[in-house]
Amino acid sequence: MAVITIYQGASGSGEELAQEVAESLGYRCISREVLVEASLQYGIPEAKLNDVIEREANWWKRFVENLEPYRIALQAALCEIAVTAEQNGLVYHGHLGHELLPGFKHVLKVLLTAPMDTRIEQVRARNDLSESAARRYVEEVDKARSRRLLAMFGVDWRDASRFDLVVNLGRMSVTAARHLICEAVGLPDYQVTPASKQAFEDFALTSRIKAVLAMSSDMPNSRLEVRASQGIIAVSGSIPTWLSEETLVAKIRQIPGVKRVNADIVQVPDMGVAEWP
Repeated sequence: MAVITIYQGASGSGEELAQEVAESLGYRCISREVLVEASLQYGIPEAKLNDVIEREANWWKRFVENLEPYRIALQAALCEIAVTAEQNGLVYHGHLGHELLPGFKHVLKVLLTAPMDTRIEQVRARNDLSESAARRYVEEVDKARSRRLLAMFGVDWRDASRFDLVVNLGRMSVTAARHLICEAVGLPDYQVTPASKQAFEDFALTSRIKAVLAMSSDMPNSRLEVRASQGIIAVSGSIPTWLSEETLVAKIRQIPGVKRVNADIVQVPDMGVAEWP
């Protein structure tokens, strides 16, 4: 299994490139829409999830809105898709994938870039806008996505060090970019190893458990650390007095892939009950 994430700003040929790469490699190709649909299983309203991904919150809302549940649900959904596509590989094009799958040997992260004039022309032609309107659109979308990624992950998408490969489509055709990405993902640096495979499976199960707990109406105010290792789950932290450790453990045991749960839990009074937005 190999995973390729392709990020682009408010323009470009990212979708076309992703589809060509996937076709060349025999990989499955998915977009943000597929990720959103897969995330709905955790109980997040689709309109809310689209709002979290695509739109910049009002300045005051950024301080009060907890984006953690949405990040966790998206992470769990993308992990599940990747595990399902294990035999064939996966290409994801969107502006969150490279941060949702951190630190795995067999994940190739690609950043697409182009000169501003090229991006403006692409947006102008695609959306039938004037040059000035297209420029405003590119600048506003870039700013909104920067703030959203900063709020969700504490990082800036313009930091090239967070990617494995930066491709300038102002100097390279989509066909040349496809060859470059296909060549890169075949290098020894990005091959699955037993260790990377196990680490990814552990991360996927951990993410699934966190998503189930985060979106459970009876547990949003719990403070829990979860770690999976070959199906053995270590969970520690605090829960409110009205929630028993047995109930928590039973909920985790119901999640596919869980073999055993080791709990180190403290009950804390007066935590209250919070509702996610």
